[in-house]
Amino acid sequence: MAAVAVERPPSPSSSHASGIGDGTSREGSIPSSTSARSVSSPVFTSLSPDLHLGDWYIDQIDEKIRTLKLSGHVGFDSLPDQLVAKSTQNGFTFNILCIGETGMGKSTLMDTLFNTSFESNPAPHTLPAVKLKSHTYELQESNVRLKLTIVDTVGYGDQINKGDSFTAIVDYIDKQFDDYLQEELKIKRSLSAYHDSRIHACLYFICPTGHGLKSIDLVCMKKLDSKVNVIPVIAKADTISKSELTKFKQRIIQEIKANGIQIYQFPTDDDTMAKVNTEMNNQIPFAVVGSTDFVRVGNKMLRARQYPWGTVQVENESHCDFTKLREMLIRTNMEDMREVTHQRHYELYRKKILETMGFSDVGQDNQPVSFQQTFEQKRVEHREELQRKEDEMRQTFVLRVKEKETELKEVEKELYTKYDTLKREHAEEKKRYEDLKKRLDEEKAEFQKRKHQVATQQLTSHTLTLGKTKKK
Repeated sequence: MAAVAVERPPSPSSSHASGIGDGTSREGSIPSSTSARSVSSPVFTSLSPDLHLGDWYIDQIDEKIRTLKLSGHVGFDSLPDQLVAKSTQNGFTFNILCIGETGMGKSTLMDTLFNTSFESNPAPHTLPAVKLKSHTYELQESNVRLKLTIVDTVGYGDQINKGDSFTAIVDYIDKQFDDYLQEELKIKRSLSAYHDSRIHACLYFICPTGHGLKSIDLVCMKKLDSKVNVIPVIAKADTISKSELTKFKQRIIQEIKANGIQIYQFPTDDDTMAKVNTEMNNQIPFAVVGSTDFVRVGNKMLRARQYPWGTVQVENESHCDFTKLREMLIRTNMEDMREVTHQRHYELYRKKILETMGFSDVGQDNQPVSFQQTFEQKRVEHREELQRKEDEMRQTFVLRVKEKETELKEVEKELYTKYDTLKREHAEEKKRYEDLKKRLDEEKAEFQKRKHQVATQQLTSHTLTLGKTKKK
């Protein structure tokens, strides 16, 4: 068994490095008896506090890594056992997304896969849009606990216009990625206690028409292949003959390759599983049959579907591929799908989001940039952008104020002009009324004068008439 030891480069503050253990080691060498301790701490202990590790220093460390042999048992070979014990204590999480038209047997297949009965209600065919319903269950087998989440696409493919059927599914998957990313970016985060709801496996149920994939199948799988592990399965495979099923599988694979759809491939890098997984990759899509009923076959009660013409045994490989799907999905590659989800699909989403936010691993000079440097740069850019917008708003405000002042001045000018016109008209009208009044007064005076003259004349005439009467 070998251990890795790291040699310390010469300290800039002294020509000799401090010894390890008994202080007898020379610069650039570490005794084999202390190799287990020398991996972690002695590299940085003698460096001055103000010395920053640069690219040269890291390169020197990488170049001086040596492989040593242990002279006795240390004990770190128990790390795998510790990891197994810790994982068993914490339990596991696995999330499955079932996509398929209503009545394809999605709920029945889930019950058959995990040998239990989950909650399921029949979905109508009249829903106006696709809805995703998730149910989480706590399962335990031996001393292993599994938190299983099953997400069903209710109403998928039931609409007249199926163009947006995949939109709700894509949004749901992105939402789970975003929730996990938000948990990662928290100052106080607890990923160990966080319920990971990211989809690890997507079982896409294909209708057993025998004529190939529908347009909605191709479009949906193409939208999802970069976000989730897509595993196509042929539902209700007992409705078509074996010869038709073989041709149907070949046609499906041809259409998937022709449209550039990247379905999930079982890993072949492990020598112990390479042969089996290669064979199973050639079996995709799996033709499955699900059943919640048990039928007596010989002396055994088996999961099967009873027909007038015979019995279809769910776990019989000559009848369907159910056992192959269960073997690959649960017993062999469940952890691989979890890793692929985290390391490929989630990392792709995270990279896209952080690049959209302006973060990058390298700067303009193609040199590594730390997250803090990028954040400081973004903060400076954000402040500059705010200042620029503030200046633009101020200029816009000043310009609008000037335009408003000009507009108000023009209105004021028009009002003054109108006022002067009205004032002049009023003066002219007043003068005209005064002249009219003067003329009326003159006419009135003339009228009074004439009235007085008439009255005087009438009085004189009356006096003369009375005098003549008295004489008679």
